[in-house]
Amino acid sequence: MDKPYFAHESAYVDDPCEIGDGTKIWHFSHIMPKVKIGKKCILGQNVHVASGVIIGSNVKIQNNVSLYDGTVIEDDVFLGPSCVLTNVTNPRSQIVRRNMYEKTVVRRGASVGANATIVCGTTIGRYAFIAAGAVVTKDVPDYALIVGVPGRVAGWMSRHGYRLSAADNEGILRDPETGWKYRLENGVVKCLELDEEAPLPA
Repeated sequence: MDKPYFAHESAYVDDPCEIGDGTKIWHFSHIMPKVKIGKKCILGQNVHVASGVIIGSNVKIQNNVSLYDGTVIEDDVFLGPSCVLTNVTNPRSQIVRRNMYEKTVVRRGASVGANATIVCGTTIGRYAFIAAGAVVTKDVPDYALIVGVPGRVAGWMSRHGYRLSAADNEGILRDPETGWKYRLENGVVKCLELDEEAPLPA
């Protein structure tokens, strides 16, 4: 029976897995048992997905990314080349800590840049943008731009991936490319053009 997804002949997909229609798994990647992957995802070369990982739809995972047990990736997330998501805070080779895996969640629409590190037990907010090489050690607000080591909020990003302007007197930020408006209030950014759960218009 034809599978609803594509896996390159060099990739390994262990049973049982749930993989959605139109998903593509490329060279030398390994999907372990009990993984759930949504529709229309792209997993690049040498991607490792451990048992129990949940990946939403329309997720793009670039080359050399490993996702470990305890990781949840929501819809429309971008994971850049060689970014790292850990699952144990204090690993030791001599001590088995499988019962201490911490949950890491990357919320809808977020982007993680190349070589960034996400320390386990954190949540990356919706449409947040983690700059290349940044190290995330605590929860990230929706739409936040995170830079540096350790990561800090350096501004705010739009759904379209542009840096928002400074807030005006009414707390309104604007996407310089699309003109969409966002509101900043008490350190929380919300899009005024579209519900937080709605996809971008085609």
